[in-house]
Amino acid sequence: MKASAFLYPWDVVGAPAAPARVADLGVRQVTLAAAYHSTRALTPRHPRHRVVTADHAAVLYPPGDRWRGRTPRPRPAGAWAPGDAFGQAAADLTAAGLDVHTWVVLAHDSRLGAEHPGTSVVNAYGDRYPWAPCIAQPATRAYLVDLAAEAAVRPGAGGTELESCGWYGLAHLHAHDKTAGVGLGEAGQYLMSLCFCADCGVGYARRGHDPEELAAAVRLALEPVWRGAATGPHWAGVEKLIGAGPAAATRAWREACARTLQEAAVAAVRAAAPAGFQVLLHADPVAYHCGANAGVDPEHVLSVADGVVVPCTGGPAALTPFTAHAGERTVLAANLTVVAGMGGSPATLAADARAAVGAGATELRLYHAGLASDGDLALVGRALSLIG
Repeated sequence: MKASAFLYPWDVVGAPAAPARVADLGVRQVTLAAAYHSTRALTPRHPRHRVVTADHAAVLYPPGDRWRGRTPRPRPAGAWAPGDAFGQAAADLTAAGLDVHTWVVLAHDSRLGAEHPGTSVVNAYGDRYPWAPCIAQPATRAYLVDLAAEAAVRPGAGGTELESCGWYGLAHLHAHDKTAGVGLGEAGQYLMSLCFCADCGVGYARRGHDPEELAAAVRLALEPVWRGAATGPHWAGVEKLIGAGPAAATRAWREACARTLQEAAVAAVRAAAPAGFQVLLHADPVAYHCGANAGVDPEHVLSVADGVVVPCTGGPAALTPFTAHAGERTVLAANLTVVAGMGGSPATLAADARAAVGAGATELRLYHAGLASDGDLALVGRALSLIG
């Protein structure tokens, strides 16, 4: 079974032993970050450093001429990935016999929100989420689509994986995040992730709901939740809180925005890419979910992209909604965390991979070969040798 390991360019650049180490795990491919959000990451085997602090979301290569005179535009990385760090790392990995695909994070960018506040999601209370661009706004959508095309199609890459190609919401894991004091539940998270910017207001109005009245209804519905009331399970909880009609209107608007963004991003990548270039989306099969694994309609997304990368660390159930719509060449990649300190289980990787295959997975993704300890990597290599 084909397996791909996630890496950052800084895991490879300046670390001559890194490409062979990854290849020796038994993977055939690396999914290498080309555009990534801010982060602080361990590099436990690098000859020169142990911690990399990426201060802001950045492209990890020199931005192209298409951005000249445009606002917003992607920012190049700082000292953590100078110059064409992606290109250098990709060349080193290719020389070790590994295929390289790009890893592109789209609608998750705190610097974009800090420099251009009007691009951000605005909740029902008027609070802005600078990490979450509103994907309903035409100018923001145009930026994200162009970013997808440029960052995905880097020299030497045979495909791409688009992360955050949809809505981001309240849940973020922001720096020193302190938002867990009230248990919002899935329904409360949804309501706190609704956007009420001007463009979203127009969208709600077109579906028969005054945006100011809708925002007031959301605030009223959340009052008991702030005092500890349970929200009810899943979508039924949203309908219970604000009513079935308003809930359906918000969902219809948001899902339409996500679907059309996904269509536009994939089309832009394919227009810029050579024939045979593979396009996958990191995806959650529940269309109203927010986050890095953007909520999608399984049938729709598999009619647009070549496949999906699905989080399976907690089990392979999320694969099931995609299997009914998969074609002969559809990629259903099970994403398994292999860093024990981040909640992964490298010791059970072989069993987890077999379970994923049983649920329909055609490939594996291993998160994350650069962050994992030596012990974790030894377990990964052993598991991949058993899987074959």
